[in-house]
Amino acid sequence: MSGGVLVAGIGNLFLSDDAFGSEVARRLAAGPLPAGVTVVDYGIRGMHLAYDLLEGYDALVVVDALPGHGSAGDLSVLEVGPEDLGEGEFDAHGMAPVAVLASLGQLGGQLPPTFVVGCQPADVGEGIGLSPPVAAAVDGAVALVHDLLAEQLAKYDTARVREDTP
Repeated sequence: MSGGVLVAGIGNLFLSDDAFGSEVARRLAAGPLPAGVTVVDYGIRGMHLAYDLLEGYDALVVVDALPGHGSAGDLSVLEVGPEDLGEGEFDAHGMAPVAVLASLGQLGGQLPPTFVVGCQPADVGEGIGLSPPVAAAVDGAVALVHDLLAEQLAKYDTARVREDTP
C-alpha cells in the first residue's frame, strides 16, 4: 500500500463503551467507501496497527472512546501530530494509541496526518454492548469520518495531480 487513508477502529469489546471505535469501523466497512480508503477494526491489536502504518498511508483516522469533558455520547475530532504524542511505553499485547503512534519512528515509519474521532463514554466497565448515549452517537461518528475522508482524499488527489503535471 502506498497512499490512501487508513481508518482504525480501536476498542475492547468486553469493556462496554470502549468498543465505540470497533462499532464505528464495523459500520463503515459495511457501507460504500471511497477508493483509497482502508477500514480496519484493530480492537486492542496495537502492534498490528503500528506495522500497517509502516505501509505508508497519506492520512490516518483513529476512532476511539475518548474520555474527557462533556456528556456521554459527545463527539469530538482532534488533529494529532508527533508533538502531541510524546513518548509512550509500547505494549505489543495491548492497545495504547498514543504509545502505538509514538513508536512509529522506532519502527522506521513516520506518523501521517492523524485525526481522532472520539466519543465521550458513559461506561467502560466490564460488559458487552454500548450504552444508549454512545450507541446513539455511532451514526454521527460515521458521518464525521466520511467528512474527514472526503477532505483528506481531495487534498491528496490534488497533490498527486500537481506532481503529475509537467
